[in-house]
Amino acid sequence: MELEIISDSPERTQAIGRAVGASARPGDVVLLFGELGSGKTCFTQGVLWGLGVDDFARSPTFVLVTEYQGRLPLYHVDLYRIDGEHEVDDLGLDEYLFGDGVCVVEWAERACGSYPDDHVEIRFRHLGNTTRGLTLTAPCGALDAALLAAESAAAGS
Repeated sequence: MELEIISDSPERTQAIGRAVGASARPGDVVLLFGELGSGKTCFTQGVLWGLGVDDFARSPTFVLVTEYQGRLPLYHVDLYRIDGEHEVDDLGLDEYLFGDGVCVVEWAERACGSYPDDHVEIRFRHLGNTTRGLTLTAPCGALDAALLAAESAAAGS
């Protein structure tokens, strides 16, 4: 299943993330792809709020993983500083990726062979000053509720 969404503001990107977080289930994995400033952390902020956490998501670039406790735990992983899959093997990410919380991974392309089959991929691209294109992809049947919630949020429902 694939869904194309245009976000015209950071607030809309957060709303899409909030919808995904509100419909998230234990074990959900969301992989984020996109260049610097494309909206990955902004989206993750929304997921955090959708899980019922009032805190602000910070990019965990220097600590690699930040854990937040909400309705479900959120494991915010940032692989920006990772040079390749050989480094990922030493990080012990399996406990997050195959755990009971929600795992959101920024710079997911740095560890392509490490993820469960049942995951959502979101590709962010710059379309303008505050406008972003988001392409959400998931295996048929996987995380359909999250995708439909994101589509509804993008439409402003």
